[in-house]
Amino acid sequence: MDTQPTAPVPPPGCPAHHDGGRVPLHGPEFAADPQAYYSYLRHFGPTAPVELAPGVEATLVTDYTTALQLLQDSASFRKDARRWRDLAEGGISPDSPVVPVLAYRPNCMFSDGAEHLRLRQAVTDSLARVDVRRLSQSTERVSDYLISQFGSRGSADLLGDYAKQLPLFVFNELFGCPADIGDRVLFGITGMFDGINAEKAMGVLFGAVRELVALKRATPGEDVTSWLMQHQARLTDEEMVHQLALLLVAGNEPLRNLIGNTLHRLLTHDEYAHKGGLIDEAIDDTLWENPPMQNLAPHYPAADMDFAGQKLRAGDLVLVSFAAANSGPALSAARQSGSNRAHLAWSAGPHACPSKEPARQITVTAVENLLNRLPDVELAVPEDSLTWRPGPFNRGLATLPARFTPVGTAHPGVLQPHPGAPASADQPEAGAKRERSGKWSQFLNWLTR
Repeated sequence: MDTQPTAPVPPPGCPAHHDGGRVPLHGPEFAADPQAYYSYLRHFGPTAPVELAPGVEATLVTDYTTALQLLQDSASFRKDARRWRDLAEGGISPDSPVVPVLAYRPNCMFSDGAEHLRLRQAVTDSLARVDVRRLSQSTERVSDYLISQFGSRGSADLLGDYAKQLPLFVFNELFGCPADIGDRVLFGITGMFDGINAEKAMGVLFGAVRELVALKRATPGEDVTSWLMQHQARLTDEEMVHQLALLLVAGNEPLRNLIGNTLHRLLTHDEYAHKGGLIDEAIDDTLWENPPMQNLAPHYPAADMDFAGQKLRAGDLVLVSFAAANSGPALSAARQSGSNRAHLAWSAGPHACPSKEPARQITVTAVENLLNRLPDVELAVPEDSLTWRPGPFNRGLATLPARFTPVGTAHPGVLQPHPGAPASADQPEAGAKRERSGKWSQFLNWLTR
């Protein structure tokens, strides 16, 4: 009998079957079973060679301790994407699908040192002024509105009809967007993530944010935009635009996925039994086992170095796999005996997510309100028929079909506008995009009817 150890077998569909090269983190095979890929990648050690998109190479950190070491070492690893050697030298096409996520922008995510501290402090201080009670009320109003749009049908796609839209509406209110600007913010962000003329969608978003900055310079309010503008960091208008765009765009995708993935867990794991008291537990389990952003935190070595047994060159792209780090075999016992919130889903170190508390509050309220309004909601299709969106970074379902007993659209106590809500102003501008870009106006009209 042969007792010699066998080489690890790459997951089905992985090109490593054929050439032993970099492991691709794109395509339907990876989206269908990323944990199989992470299990294979661990055989390389704490880091592994991966391909994020055709021709885009990176080193992926899959070990929890190694990930913490990288995330906390801002002297050896930098965030400024202008250091990315492959892109700077023309080795990566500007139209690669991963470039919009990884390319440099003048915001706190892509800055280092004193500049990062200045921009980051302005963001964290402004977000810290968000009142928890007001945030919960805002989220509940948006939740009620969205449920009113599909509740009488008895069925819905909880991704497209709910989780995808709720963060956008809540952010519009938090940032003080009036009707016309808010309509274009929704259109711009939705277009960017849907991949439908993404370049035009980005132009619409940045144009709307610039108008929001000009508006708040003239008439500040009790909102994140005004607080950011009033911060002692004294951000210029251009700095304001880029920090706001970061918060709107980078905040939307993880939150959309966290709400969707938590609902998926509640609908597919009987132990939760749709009990509101277990929502916090379901969120924590989701952040551990199915984090909304599974691979990100791009870093670049400041100099040639040895790291976790690998030789890295200055400017190499190094990413952290939050999903792989969270699910490493060595963590199973520690997770049971230690904190249920020691996961890396929010990242760590100086660039950790600045809005994890608001994001959690929004998720708790969104899930709790949905389950209260639709207490018998259940998955409408077999779980194994669900599909996950492809891509190396996010972890989110394409759809989440559900059914429930139809409910009426009225809900007592939610039709009066909240004192902190933006006033409904003019209707959105006339033009070809009016039907698609009028969702925020429709919500504001619903609030005041």
